[in-house]
Amino acid sequence: MRFNDKKGHSEKTDKPLKVIVLAAGKGKRLQSENAELPKVLRRAAGKPLLKWVADNLDFVRKQDIVLVVGYQAEKVKAEMGPEYQYAIQGQQLGTGHAAAAAAGKLAAYQGDILIIYGDMPLFKAETYDQLVKKHQQSDADCTMLTAIVKRDLAYGRIVRDVNGHFEGIVEQKDCNPDQLAIREMNPGVYVFKSHLLWPMLNNLKNNNAQGEYYLTDIPALLIEQGHVVHTLTIEDEDQILGVNTQEDLAYCSRLLQEREND
Repeated sequence: MRFNDKKGHSEKTDKPLKVIVLAAGKGKRLQSENAELPKVLRRAAGKPLLKWVADNLDFVRKQDIVLVVGYQAEKVKAEMGPEYQYAIQGQQLGTGHAAAAAAGKLAAYQGDILIIYGDMPLFKAETYDQLVKKHQQSDADCTMLTAIVKRDLAYGRIVRDVNGHFEGIVEQKDCNPDQLAIREMNPGVYVFKSHLLWPMLNNLKNNNAQGEYYLTDIPALLIEQGHVVHTLTIEDEDQILGVNTQEDLAYCSRLLQEREND
């Protein structure tokens, strides 16, 4: 990415940017408890997942990044160091609840907030670059990443109207058969204007199959209120993969090692 002096400002927009990294999970399917580690500290190609993610955020000062931690939070802090800000998610009540945990650290901040996941090490720096630039150059209220994939991934589906305009996201577990057939998916990477994000998080409802507060509900809520939501679509099935199982971890490790060897 090309930003000025790592001050968190884009060369072309000169707008402030802060980052929330959701990194509170246990990693039950990954059996991380057996390894006595939180999910984001499991190692891929010799480095913790969260380190891979953080390395692609070097266009932002570390003190402008809030790591939302929960399970074995002290181990994450010890690994990542004191330069980052940390927010605690005491209970895991969904992605919206996790993002809201960072509000205390960023409540006074006015600017754009990039939200990403700490267990998705395959994202490339240029993808974040493209998303932030599109958001800031268009002055959208929210810009979200979407991906066209062939695999049947456990991600929310992007719902569009007859004119191709974004309408909303339906989580996989809440999808009907027609929605499950949609190949445009939501990998969970967003940029929001901060002054709109916090009230939206406070108004989220948990009337869904999981009883959780979904960050994915916010773009549709913004549209309902007349705000502008844009999307940036990529076609890259590997880049958007998260680590949820031992098989995922092995696959990501192999791809990361191949990148390092190139």
